[in-house]
Amino acid sequence: MANKRNRNLHIVRESEGEKLPRQSGGETAFGQAMEELEEQTKQNKKKKRRKIFIIAGSVLAAAASVFLVIHLQTYSSVRVEETYKIDGAADSSYKEFAQGVIKYSRDGISYLNTKGQEQWNQPCQLSTPFVDINGTTAAVADKGGNDILVFQEDGLKGEIQTTLPIEKISVSKQGIVSAILRNEASPQVICYDTAGNILVEHQASFTGTGYPVDVSLSDDGEVMMVVYLSVEGGSYTSSVAYYNFGESGEASKDHQAGYKEYENTVLASGFFLTDSVSAVVGDNCFTLFEGKEKPKEVTTVSLDKEIKSVFHSEKYIGLILKNEGKGGYELCLYNTSGRKVMSEDFSGDYGNVKISGDQVIMYEGRQCCIFLRSGVKKFEGETENDILEIFPIAGVNKYIMMNTNGMEDVRLVK
Repeated sequence: MANKRNRNLHIVRESEGEKLPRQSGGETAFGQAMEELEEQTKQNKKKKRRKIFIIAGSVLAAAASVFLVIHLQTYSSVRVEETYKIDGAADSSYKEFAQGVIKYSRDGISYLNTKGQEQWNQPCQLSTPFVDINGTTAAVADKGGNDILVFQEDGLKGEIQTTLPIEKISVSKQGIVSAILRNEASPQVICYDTAGNILVEHQASFTGTGYPVDVSLSDDGEVMMVVYLSVEGGSYTSSVAYYNFGESGEASKDHQAGYKEYENTVLASGFFLTDSVSAVVGDNCFTLFEGKEKPKEVTTVSLDKEIKSVFHSEKYIGLILKNEGKGGYELCLYNTSGRKVMSEDFSGDYGNVKISGDQVIMYEGRQCCIFLRSGVKKFEGETENDILEIFPIAGVNKYIMMNTNGMEDVRLVK
């Protein structure tokens, strides 16, 4: 059965010399049609891509226009979008801290998020509280008293008791605190850990080092800078000394890692911008130092105007200079190389000046003025209540403003 041939099945084979005729005309037409279809498809794809590019370009152009409209104009009013009532708001002071604001008064210290919600509260008794903040670490001290409290985002980290009245403090990101303690005969500069243990004790003197007028710690707490002022025979000399408490400073006398004197100059402040860049500011200049283990003077910028205010961030040194003759003030920003990157004139007296992100914020009472790092004046106007603190938050022209009402979520408007 398997070998039985099917008589209805015919197998046709081409012989080597004989080929079957082909239907060439139909196949040629079919090929041409396919080529035309492929070409048309390519053209359609090009048109679609061109449309996409045009639409994308239009969207980008529109977005750029909106950005420029929002960021290049000056606003003059604020609209309150939300108010969060806070107990004791009128009797408290505030500082931008971590992801919210630290509230402090004679009766206690608390941390609020940007919805006005209390994250923690530490009761205490401080006659004249003041704050130093480094990132997410804050130290609150009693000026003229003997108490220092160290906090981080999650609450109290330590309490420090001093033996002499506190004049100034500086806190590192790890919570190490250096303090200038007042003593008319022999002032002290002491470093404490968060448990209140003395890590370093430095004795100053009028006839030796000079009187310590400012102190600052590097972020890691290993290097301390102290600014001194000496007066002798009617002339005065300022100096800055660096002390390295890490391994590299053990071989040096008193751990001193650097020293520089400035004759006939009053240095009023000194601070670290980063672990390896620091600055001192005098009445007619400021000087930048570089190096962590042994800081070296790298540049001095002379100033021909009177300094009204000094402020800084990790990236910039800010100065408010008094304009002579034409009145008003000049706002200047310098980078960590000492190059002036911003200069803008403005009018008005502002007792509070700060850098928050890429913005310089100035305020006094109800008056406020905000400049962007680019030099654009973002806001100049008056609010309904005295401003106690203000800083930007996420959102277009959005800010948190602290006043006697509590915390307000506001937006800048025309």
